[in-house]
Amino acid sequence: MTMVLLYWPNIIGYIRIVVVIAAWATYETPVVFVPLYTIFIALDGIDGWLARRLSQASRFGAWLDVVVDNLGRGMLWSQLCQWGWLVSALEWCVFVCNHNTGGEHWKDTFINSPRFIQAIMANGFRTFLGTWVVSGLHFLPLWIYGYHHHLLSGWLCLPPWFQTLGTLMLSAGRVVALSVEVWCVCIHIQYLTRDEEGEKDD
Repeated sequence: MTMVLLYWPNIIGYIRIVVVIAAWATYETPVVFVPLYTIFIALDGIDGWLARRLSQASRFGAWLDVVVDNLGRGMLWSQLCQWGWLVSALEWCVFVCNHNTGGEHWKDTFINSPRFIQAIMANGFRTFLGTWVVSGLHFLPLWIYGYHHHLLSGWLCLPPWFQTLGTLMLSAGRVVALSVEVWCVCIHIQYLTRDEEGEKDD
């Protein structure tokens, strides 16, 4: 058990927790918050790569990765708007649904899903469609943060039309992710009710 906890991908997960707590503490200071949250996002890609590279994939690591993702995005969404907690609540609900039945191999549970969802999940999200969805998940809240704090125009000097385009593209990616999330919840409800019906028949 101790060895698994000290796998390098999991150590990165611990570092991400520290980073996101620091980001939360500096939310009102964009010059500190943005680099910290960007590091938080970037490390999410490194831990998976390390797990494959070092053959250190584990059930705990798969669980920790999604938990840390949800903590970070939940923190930011809840700060951005009054209804942000709804986004976080849905993501946690999907986490419970997927890991309850799929565990560390939750990404493999989409084999019998509709083709559209299979296309999103293909190759571990490493496709154009998957990248678009993940960008909506990770970068939309950061993009909105930048808009609220006038960083898109101030730091990046983006014209209004480009800010609008970016918002629409990332929002569309998040909506596509929403369709997958709703499907996951519906399938899990079917799984739960099917078991109960089977038990009653017995």
